[in-house]
Amino acid sequence: MTAPDEAHPRPWARRTVLRALAPLPLLAAAGGCGGSDGRSASSAASASAAAGASSGPSQTPGAPTSSASAALPGASPVALTQPEVSQAPSVTDAVALTFHGDGTAELAEALLAEAEKADARLTVLAVGRWLANYPQMAERVLKGGHELGNHTENHLDIDAMSASQAYDEIERCAQRLEQLTGSRGRWFRQSQAQHANAVVLAAAKRAGYGTLLSYDLDPLDYTDPGSTRIVNNVLGKVRGGDVVSLHLGHPETVTALPVILTGLRQRGLRAVTASELFPVAGTSPSSQTTQSS
Repeated sequence: MTAPDEAHPRPWARRTVLRALAPLPLLAAAGGCGGSDGRSASSAASASAAAGASSGPSQTPGAPTSSASAALPGASPVALTQPEVSQAPSVTDAVALTFHGDGTAELAEALLAEAEKADARLTVLAVGRWLANYPQMAERVLKGGHELGNHTENHLDIDAMSASQAYDEIERCAQRLEQLTGSRGRWFRQSQAQHANAVVLAAAKRAGYGTLLSYDLDPLDYTDPGSTRIVNNVLGKVRGGDVVSLHLGHPETVTALPVILTGLRQRGLRAVTASELFPVAGTSPSSQTTQSS
């Protein structure tokens, strides 16, 4: 079981999608993969400017690492200038369940199997060291119809790093993904923070990730509060278009998942990949995804 990796003084806070070129503050948490409260960082506009000054490639990293097949009707196209997304306001019938990729292969396999029984598609944001320990999990995720992304190499406090350190954390995991699947994946999520600061946004863009994947619903499953609490934390707040932050490596999350998926269906919601929730602007649904190599 992985250690708790974040502190959330105010759980389940919602964030609307950050608008491209709009001066909206990005919040950085001191703990881990999130935190609804956090110190004020930079605006999206200044972060975009900093990212544009990067010396690395500014394009997105090719097709998403995913085997899902189509974008959703009404899904929100993501412009390449949009620095971060966390909610798809135009989607009313689906949510993206996103998982921090760490923990044992056995627990990951158990959770993926539960998702597939319910015909749910997940987005796994893998920690590089996890892929180093369990390289077979990259192909396993994709073969199950899920999506694979980047969650840094070592899951450290990336917002506290220098530009070169942050880039190294992102790039090393990106290279692992590319070696294992033929793609860096479309999505990067910063470690130990719900939102990225300008330095991290620039480093991610340099590594090929033009839009970062945040979240707006955090059920705090990494604290191991019990499966019933995890279920209630999700179903008590979830709405169409949400990006939910969950974690592999926690037995109670495995137990909670089938109950969550049943509850979502009862609410008319499907679990889909992040790329289905946020199709790339200017592309057709069929070009949104790719099979693993």
